[in-house]
Amino acid sequence: MAFEGLAEKLQNTFKKLKRKGKISEKDLKEALREVKLALLEADVNYKVVKDFIANIKERSLGKEVMESLTPGQQVIKIVKEEMTELMGGTESKIEFTSKPPTILMLVGLQGAGKTTTAGKLGGVLSKQGKNPLLVACDIYRPAAIEQLQVVGDSLGIPVFTMKTHKSPIDIAKAGVEYAKQNHKDLVIIDTAGRLHIDEDLMDELKNIKNSVFPTEILLVVDAMTGQDAVTVSESFNKQLGIDGIILTKLDGDTRGGAALSVRAVTGKPIKYVGMGEKLTDLEVFHPDRMASRILGMGDVLSLIEKAQENFDEKKAIELEKKLRSQQFTFEDFLEQLQQVKNMGPLSDVLGMLPGINSKKLKGIELDDRQLIQSEAIINSMTKEERRDPSLINASRRKRIALGSGTKVQDVNKLIKSFEQTKKMMKQLSSIEKGNKKGRFKFPFM
Repeated sequence: MAFEGLAEKLQNTFKKLKRKGKISEKDLKEALREVKLALLEADVNYKVVKDFIANIKERSLGKEVMESLTPGQQVIKIVKEEMTELMGGTESKIEFTSKPPTILMLVGLQGAGKTTTAGKLGGVLSKQGKNPLLVACDIYRPAAIEQLQVVGDSLGIPVFTMKTHKSPIDIAKAGVEYAKQNHKDLVIIDTAGRLHIDEDLMDELKNIKNSVFPTEILLVVDAMTGQDAVTVSESFNKQLGIDGIILTKLDGDTRGGAALSVRAVTGKPIKYVGMGEKLTDLEVFHPDRMASRILGMGDVLSLIEKAQENFDEKKAIELEKKLRSQQFTFEDFLEQLQQVKNMGPLSDVLGMLPGINSKKLKGIELDDRQLIQSEAIINSMTKEERRDPSLINASRRKRIALGSGTKVQDVNKLIKSFEQTKKMMKQLSSIEKGNKKGRFKFPFM
């Protein structure tokens, strides 16, 4: 989970502060020292940490904080505000041109995930009503073009390619022209990378830039490279001039220092973050929400958005009707499990709830593997058994366990869980009976 180590240390530090009725300058100094060490261990740039701590100290020593009835809470509020500002303050959106097509040029080092990100970005923006075209300009890396085509096919997004003897500049120009002729309002150019920044790479990127005049140049950076990510961002911005940053592999970086450093060092906003390997795992970067998650305040807005994306409202209404008429079956239960799984790893989903300790989620009973196991058990039932669980006697339970590669105890446990869920959902359905029409509800609750 992103920022896991940093989040745990900061939350422990502020827990101590909140317990104090009054905060002395010494208490504040000790707390800020712990914050400083936590940030440095998370691989946040030293100068960024120094300025960050200085700003918090200056604001926290003010009369309204030190004499407050809840000084600990006031300090945490200041830390959240400063951290939000450090990461950009507000969400930074893609600027679309009034005269299509909007041209987005993706740049970065080899291995940062540019090609996959190009597809992910196309997928995200197509959901916003855009009609994208992916342009394959990486003619050097083996199978780079084929990789982009596979990604494009998976998302239903066309990919423009040319014979490899053509230069990336020619391909980019022809791709933009093709987009204009075929009414594509968005062009995403996947450029070549290198293992390190060199003159040839920069010259080629500058030539593409000067040929197609991209609306935005987006730098794709691997968050797991820590301080190197900051160095790379600074260098690309200085030599090429970038408009925004996409951080990949943030889900695998327990330190997360790059996300807290690149905005401060380059002055350029983080626009998106890659939070997984699936082609849907690209999220808009919200500095305020990320700061809340790091400080253990949760991220309820993102959780609601995830749920709204993955839950079908019509099916939710149908489910409510079934609950009221006592017709909730294992088929409905399986559908709910699949929709929860679509929201991403359960630890990430639960981590968005306020007050949830990410460390404790590691031992949580209901994990992603259990969801897969539950699916296997339900799929091993006959249609009649799924619709009428009362048919599932001892011999049938043995057959289901054998068919799903599980134990009879696992089958028993799932049936018990189904009955409890059915009961709980019926209760919640009754509670929500008076809700206004059209109000969003979590179908799995």
